Amino acid sequence: MSDAAVAARPAQSPFRPAVPRPRTEPMDLFAFLRAARANPLTTWFREHFEHLIVAGDGALGRVTVVSDPAAIRHILVDNAANYRKDDLQRRVLAPGLGNGLLTAEGEEWRLQRRTLAPIFSPRHVAGFQAPMSEAADRLAGRLARRSGQTVDVALEMTRVTLDVLERTIFTHGLPRKPEALGRAMTSYFEALGPIDPLDVFGLPDWVPRIGRIRARPALRFFAEIVDELIARRRALLAGGEAPHDVLTLLLRAQDPETGRGLSDLEVRANIVTFIGAGHETTANALTWTLYCLSQDEAARERAEAEIDAAFAGDPAPCSEALPFTRAALEEAIRLFPPVPLMSRQALAEDRLGRIKIPRGSLVTIAPYVLHRHRRLWQDPDAFVPERFLPENRARIDRFAYLPFGAGPRVCIGMSFSLMEATLVLAHLMRAVRLDRSPGAGPVVPLHRVTLRPRDGLRMRVTRRAAAPPE
Repeated sequence: MSDAAVAARPAQSPFRPAVPRPRTEPMDLFAFLRAARANPLTTWFREHFEHLIVAGDGALGRVTVVSDPAAIRHILVDNAANYRKDDLQRRVLAPGLGNGLLTAEGEEWRLQRRTLAPIFSPRHVAGFQAPMSEAADRLAGRLARRSGQTVDVALEMTRVTLDVLERTIFTHGLPRKPEALGRAMTSYFEALGPIDPLDVFGLPDWVPRIGRIRARPALRFFAEIVDELIARRRALLAGGEAPHDVLTLLLRAQDPETGRGLSDLEVRANIVTFIGAGHETTANALTWTLYCLSQDEAARERAEAEIDAAFAGDPAPCSEALPFTRAALEEAIRLFPPVPLMSRQALAEDRLGRIKIPRGSLVTIAPYVLHRHRRLWQDPDAFVPERFLPENRARIDRFAYLPFGAGPRVCIGMSFSLMEATLVLAHLMRAVRLDRSPGAGPVVPLHRVTLRPRDGLRMRVTRRAAAPPE
């Protein structure tokens, strides 16, 4: 991390969002399970933020927490074949996401990755800019008309990212209202996100879990939507009238090496993955960015000036014309990574320097910890968008910043999400300002698979002078 980026900040103290303080005292097993179920962010210790590799035995057996960029590269790239997603992670994700790209392993995953990669090529993603901007404009207009009112920004970001999905992936619309889909997705993460002690202790899947029982209505809802989507689109394909969107590409996709298409189960799993991962993580990234900018007047004014200038020169500016706006987004997801934890299970014994990784043990890479590590970042808890400006970005180690993962399993939709979020910020911030109401309670980050504000994010809307006329 460049000292120059932090030093370049204005004279006032930078914004440091409140987060759970790292623990200093050990926990017994039951205290750990209670804390992990309530909010896993509260289980991190100070040593995790000060030492690059921390290994120990606990409720999950031998766990090695890795924040050393060189060791992370070894795990995710150089020796990636030795590390698979662990059983606990799969037990949480698989009931809703099936065996799609996010949860598949081995040759099945490689086949899906090869098949789906062309869908998210730079050429295809660039073609989504216009529909993304249209969805962002719609959001900006809706909020501009609510000037003087208070809105839940987290809910509004969910709505706009679902709108983007309807314009890019499912252009003939979703079978149900986007709000209903958003509520179902939230219910799913709330039900299955908390760590279940039965999973920690490895009890068989047939033993009932409260979270899975609570998630059943959402899972039925997902299945109904996906089946309707596929049936409608197959009928359009048969009639030669299907739109050229991601859903059509998914149904027509073929492995470039074998020519094999995806099975119906794989198509279903990946549709749910695109809906879940495609809207949830981007919505949270936008929410945290708007929160951070609302608490840093200098950064917000700089972003607004950049956005106003970009729109003055082009009625539909591209994300590349907004370097500071994108830097603010990247800094917000450094502090609040949409996926705060990744874990892998070692298939064979390995070593990270002097640290032995036993076969079958867990290796954890936690972007939430990595991005706030004292050895890797200057003033790590401060919101400093300048870190990610082009002149400073190259100084950040590739494996010290992992909001979308890295290596073969890097998020396939990374460029899609970054472009979408930057454009939504630009259109929205051109139209309105969003501020926390005086006396509003603290914004508490809650780890539920993704990282979201615990009680949403209520903010007051003020129409800006730069807003386009209605």
